[in-house]
Amino acid sequence: MAHYDYVIVGGGSAGSVLANRLSADESTKVLVLEAGRSDWKMDPLIHMPAALMFPSGNPLYDWRYASEPEPHMFGRRISHTRGKVLGGSSSINGMIFQRGNPLDYERWAGDEGMEGWDYAHTLPYFKRMENCLSGADAWRGGSGPLVLTRGPADTPLFGAFLEATQQAGYPPTDDVNGYRQEGFGKFDRNVHKTRRLSASRAYLHPVMYRKNLSVETNAFVTELVTQGTRITGVKYLKFGKQKKQVTAGEVILAGGAFNSPQLLQLTGIGDPEKLGKVGVNTLVDLPGVGSNMQDHLEVYLQYKSKEPVGIGAWLNYGLAPIIGADWLFRRKGVGTSNHFEAGGFIRSNEDVAYPNQMFHFLPIAVRYDGQKSESKYGYQVHIGPMYSDVRGTLDIKSTDPFEHPALRFNYLSTENDRREWVEMVRSARNILNQEAFDPFNGGEMSPGFDTQTDDEILDWVRRDAETALHPSCTAKMGKDDMSVVDPDTMKVHGTEGLRVVDASVFPYITNGNIYAPTMMVAEKASDLIAGNHVLEPLTDVPYYQAKKGMPLYPEGDPRNDGWNARTDIPSAETATARK
Repeated sequence: MAHYDYVIVGGGSAGSVLANRLSADESTKVLVLEAGRSDWKMDPLIHMPAALMFPSGNPLYDWRYASEPEPHMFGRRISHTRGKVLGGSSSINGMIFQRGNPLDYERWAGDEGMEGWDYAHTLPYFKRMENCLSGADAWRGGSGPLVLTRGPADTPLFGAFLEATQQAGYPPTDDVNGYRQEGFGKFDRNVHKTRRLSASRAYLHPVMYRKNLSVETNAFVTELVTQGTRITGVKYLKFGKQKKQVTAGEVILAGGAFNSPQLLQLTGIGDPEKLGKVGVNTLVDLPGVGSNMQDHLEVYLQYKSKEPVGIGAWLNYGLAPIIGADWLFRRKGVGTSNHFEAGGFIRSNEDVAYPNQMFHFLPIAVRYDGQKSESKYGYQVHIGPMYSDVRGTLDIKSTDPFEHPALRFNYLSTENDRREWVEMVRSARNILNQEAFDPFNGGEMSPGFDTQTDDEILDWVRRDAETALHPSCTAKMGKDDMSVVDPDTMKVHGTEGLRVVDASVFPYITNGNIYAPTMMVAEKASDLIAGNHVLEPLTDVPYYQAKKGMPLYPEGDPRNDGWNARTDIPSAETATARK
């Protein structure tokens, strides 16, 4: 029976980072077990940025999770796309790179034992993984494996959007991942040389030559092997048939916010009462496993365009060969864009310290659920609150590792969440009806201007909202009774030889797309696991805090003269949409 120092369960975002960093020590044997298939280099549905919508729901690319009927959303089951290939969801996501706000990590550090996860301690790990082609500085890295390009956002509709945000009173920001997140600007993307740069392509494939690193795809882990409370290895199925087993000095779960807690519960690590109901004997009493689940819900406001602009005309299957050839051979055209090239973050009211609303603008009106858009030409903005007080649960239904767990997100279940949703829609309408859009504004298609009252807006959200695909926090780091993972070691409390490193260990969801924070967690975890000296905190790098009245740009920047009086973003309640 083969033995490895580290067996990493999951070859997705976190698993790719861990495999790279831990195998850098030639004396260490590392095995990565990925349940999905390989991310073949010539697969256009993975590597062509504009094809991002096609893998969703496709069983070749997507594990196709779905929630239980959500009681506050008319009993709808919300589909959750999860990557079924090497690179995990980073191989099929929207390629948007957002760290979250520095105050997200101050919030993390406010929990007991989490002091080492504040902004000063996480910033050096963000910088270590980045190669920002827009330029390195005090806030951004310039030599990491993850090459980041800034969205061009140079078409008429993007121009109208960015101008409209300023007309609505929101300042521009040069970099939502730099000094100031708040405001609107062009987004960083995981796109390099017009191709998707997933975690596996950035971290894993470049080190596949290492003799001490083994990567197996189509390897579904069915069981953690235990000896008392020590995890000694894993059992898995190769291609769904061949039973295999390996031993390990350490097993690291990196399967994501669904799979990692599922494996913990199947092993008997979780809430004894819930485990007993499905016939699992308790190994370690950890009631936090599967609790605290968080996600971002989103809808998209859609408008018709009076002008034939945007990329709607290209959404024609007959044009697919032309788009593909233009992308493959010339590295040009519609296929090079991930669509989400610009957007921003604002505060919806003065009670919040940092942005709680996110906007992704697209020069197209398109639905991702298969329904045809009402107009050939149009545009839309994806919107949603960023750090809702809603909490959900994940529970296994049986001892069958192939059966998806029960996911209950409880979207829209709190008064605060519902209030922020109404504010969110009103803020978006205010922007999309500014003068900058007058040449294009052909009227609102979804939800339509007959949806005006708070109740009408909330009913539309209940009918149309989808997940932004950011599940997290199901095995949170911390020291309290509901924590699962030790923040200093990434070990699962009460066990030996078992760690968790992925989005499930977040104590709170960050206020943006969660790919970048997941990669940061894996970068820092690799040092904690290997026993390396952790990077020194960057305590002298400032960041914008609206509540403290800081200048919108770093000290000494002449642009502060124009915006310094507007450190407070106007509230949504005072915004009146132009019709």
